[in-house]
Amino acid sequence: MRDDTDRQTRLYRMATPDHHCPFGMKSLDLLKREGFQVEDHPLRSRAETDDFKAQHGVETTPQVFIGDERIGGYEETLRHLGKPVPDKEATSYAPVIALFAMAAALALAVSWASHGSFATIAAAEWFIAFSMCLLALQKLKDIESFATMFLNYDLLAQRWVRYGYLYPFGEGLAGILMVAGALMWISVPVALFIGTIGAVSVFKAVYIDKRELKCACVGGDSKVPLGFVSLTENLMMIGMGAWMLFKPMGVGI
Repeated sequence: MRDDTDRQTRLYRMATPDHHCPFGMKSLDLLKREGFQVEDHPLRSRAETDDFKAQHGVETTPQVFIGDERIGGYEETLRHLGKPVPDKEATSYAPVIALFAMAAALALAVSWASHGSFATIAAAEWFIAFSMCLLALQKLKDIESFATMFLNYDLLAQRWVRYGYLYPFGEGLAGILMVAGALMWISVPVALFIGTIGAVSVFKAVYIDKRELKCACVGGDSKVPLGFVSLTENLMMIGMGAWMLFKPMGVGI
């Protein structure tokens, strides 16, 4: 059984009028949630912080001590407690899952508000259209980074660089028009064009050339691997464009 002294911790964190260190606050929250008795030492000025770092021979704060042992900062404390430490360079599908989940929730909400039911064809149409809008938004938040990453695999962008800058606007425009059910003569060709070029580009890069690349589908800072997700994005646009072109009048949106 653990000695009570093992549950005693000291935390030194920067907390000046101008800056409350977020990792210090996260460390404090983590230790309390883990059942530690925390002796909190906010460092109230830059000079006080610098003095602490010089005294203990450390370069950063916060610093956690358990008993007489210095554990380190927030990530070192996570490791010490056997918690997973996020890898900033690791591939992750979390952004895509969150985006599609939000698109699905929006589609179901609008379907209920418009038709009094979740189970409608319109809900499926809105899901794709909202997904296109949200994916375009992710690209537009840093269009320069997106265009750079896009050039790694898109066949048209490699021939005409400006296409990488136009792509998010085309995807967003098509999605908005499909949500509105308006100007199908614009949205359908745009969706079919960019979806087809994208699907061919991804298929060639991943399944023929066997290249391991990051997907630009959720923006230029994406850690999502190029492959199934981006191919799905493009196939959704192709499918939505074709459905809007040939669907029976009065069905859906």
